[in-house]
Amino acid sequence: MSVNLFIKLLGGLALFLYGMQMMSNGLEAVAGNKMKRILERLTANRFLGIAVGTGITAVIQSSSAATVMVVGFVNSKLMTLKQAIWIIMGANIGTTVTGQMIALDVGAVAPIFAFVGVAMIVFLKKDSLHHYGGIIAGLGILFIGMEMMSTSMMPLRESETFINLMTKFKNPLLGILAGTIFTAIIQSSSASVGILQALAVSGVIGLDNAVYVLFGQNIGTCITAVLASIGTSRNAKRTTIVHLMFNVIGTTMFTVICMYSPLVEFMKSLTPDNSASQIANMHTLFNIATTILLIPFGEYLAEFASFILPERVSEKTDDKYLKYIQTSHTCESNIGGSAIAVSNIRKELFRMTEMTRRNINYSFSAVLKGVAIHMSDIENTEEYIDFLNKEISKYISHIMPHETNSEDSEILSAFFKISGNLERISDHSVNICEYAKTLEDKSVVFSEFAQAEIREMQKICMQAINSIYEKDEISVRELSYISATEQKIDDMTKEFRKNQMMRMRNGNCSDEACILYSEMLTDFERIGDHVLNIAQELAAVTYIRK
Repeated sequence: MSVNLFIKLLGGLALFLYGMQMMSNGLEAVAGNKMKRILERLTANRFLGIAVGTGITAVIQSSSAATVMVVGFVNSKLMTLKQAIWIIMGANIGTTVTGQMIALDVGAVAPIFAFVGVAMIVFLKKDSLHHYGGIIAGLGILFIGMEMMSTSMMPLRESETFINLMTKFKNPLLGILAGTIFTAIIQSSSASVGILQALAVSGVIGLDNAVYVLFGQNIGTCITAVLASIGTSRNAKRTTIVHLMFNVIGTTMFTVICMYSPLVEFMKSLTPDNSASQIANMHTLFNIATTILLIPFGEYLAEFASFILPERVSEKTDDKYLKYIQTSHTCESNIGGSAIAVSNIRKELFRMTEMTRRNINYSFSAVLKGVAIHMSDIENTEEYIDFLNKEISKYISHIMPHETNSEDSEILSAFFKISGNLERISDHSVNICEYAKTLEDKSVVFSEFAQAEIREMQKICMQAINSIYEKDEISVRELSYISATEQKIDDMTKEFRKNQMMRMRNGNCSDEACILYSEMLTDFERIGDHVLNIAQELAAVTYIRK
């Protein structure tokens, strides 16, 4: 191969890859946010998931980009692993669209596409039109690069060395390995399939040899998702395992079929004069057939991925779970079972109290700053607290009928009430943080006097919640202190309401600020009530145990 032809090959490859990048970027800019919104609202319906995955990948022209997006959604808990499986299956079908486009003989009009697209980018000022121009120009540049590669590689048909190299790909393992490595390097199955089509068009490689390289390319495209999953949750990592399993299963199945059946000859006969189309059709068949085969086994793929990458207790930060209570053994009728159940519930209540304490502190801090800086954290923690309250309550309700010890029965009843009160305190902290969101959205600012009072509210609320933190018993003296704290909260509420009325009469309080502050005082007072309720239940537990 001469130096000139080699330089032409590199130039064609550069244009091909750049054109694909331009087209992909333009399509993602035009439709990316819409695609994300569709994914966010996705249901667990497998066929809808596959259709959405196919459509998204066909639009953004990259199964890797679609899979990386899915990994991100699973990591952020906007999508479950089972939902992700259907998207991945659809993405594998959608990626075949690029190969079918390349198989179309549009080389003659490719320069026109490139000119029109570039003209839109250069002469039009609207950003949205620039994106469309990038799509059109990228398509044209892609085909120009494709034609340059095909032309430069035609002389290789006469090279015995290169022909021998291509012939080695008739060995399935070598072909799959070559396709996997090359695609992993350039991180795009669409691009690697396009290059394989260019080789086929130039007559250097036939479908008999190319088919195994093609299968390996489907495995190699998983590298992008694998890289994207580094540092993510274990569920997100399982998503990449499913993606890899899909392509490994498909490759194994089609390799055996191609070795022992006339499938390759049949695919050739469909488009005997168009080698690029032969590869595109085989690529499409591979992904559609594999998807159809694995649709009934999607949930088993998720379970197998969980088996390969099991959950660790130390890493269960991404899902809601009971850390100490084993719900599979809800009937604690064995010797010592009642004591274990009480101890485990107490530990779960400690977790709830810590989460509640954090939410209170965050919510008041957000109001003082006038920005809902902790809104997401507070809402996520609130959901967790709701989950714990529900599961603890269910657990207590289930074991109470089996409880023969009257003292433990009363303790369980107290724990049931404590769990509910902790959940209500967390609700009030969410309300307070929502006031911060309103302050931010409507540009409302509390006066310095009001902010000083809010700081006092935060301080005494933290004192109150700390007085019950990590305690399963409370002495008479401690209960007296908490009762005094609750009374102080009531007195502060009355005093702050009077101060608010004075600010209103003096015109130092806007209508919106008055409403928000009044509602906050209500939440403040009720937090004190719930803390006292919890303290009284803990005091009852202390009395029972004595």
